[in-house]
Amino acid sequence: MAESERWKERNVALRVFVYVFATHIFAGFVMVLFYVGGHADK
Repeated sequence: MAESERWKERNVALRVFVYVFATHIFAGFVMVLFYVGGHADK
């Protein structure tokens, strides 16, 4: 039983890490788009 709980805990921690990482990658991509759009020749 304790092994199963530990596995679930690790699974949740991994999922949170992946979500946070993906969110930061997406936010960085959006910031790059704004930067490039702001410095484009008009």
